[in-house]
Amino acid sequence: MNTPHVVVVMGVAGTGKTTVGPLLAAALGVPYAEGDDFHPPANIAKMSAGTPLDDDDRRPWLDAIGRWAHSRAGLGGVVSSSALKRLYRDRLRAAAPDVLFLHLTGDRALIERRMADRKGHFMPTALLDSQFATLQPLGDDEAGVTVDVAGTPEEITERGVAALAALDRPQGPYEPELT
Repeated sequence: MNTPHVVVVMGVAGTGKTTVGPLLAAALGVPYAEGDDFHPPANIAKMSAGTPLDDDDRRPWLDAIGRWAHSRAGLGGVVSSSALKRLYRDRLRAAAPDVLFLHLTGDRALIERRMADRKGHFMPTALLDSQFATLQPLGDDEAGVTVDVAGTPEEITERGVAALAALDRPQGPYEPELT
């Protein structure tokens, strides 16, 4: 990528944000911040109990991520955040207008298997349905790309780097517009 962007790795629980995020950051040569670390303890307790967060719960979390992204403007960085709703992404963009989104998406059965296999995470698989119900995919007017989560973390990261680089590449007169 030509410009040091801040990339928000987004998607429902179990898509691999925490796995792909650090790999993406390493590939781009920028720092990584784990979005879950920005949650206040009350949010983690709520999710651990199997209760989905509501918009009020998410505001301080999104604001903390937004402050981090703003602090990295012009320097680059990668941070994970489910960023499931357009409203949440708008809040992040309000704090850091130049963020790009890398939406990890894929087959629900694969994502559920991966969630079930992970150890020591506070998000139970029971909340996956609420995540998919809440998800609003990136709009055509949002700066970002969508990457399928099939394959290894390294393959997913490679696809992410390539998709982000295509976004950053200036388009010549004969080059088709990338969406």
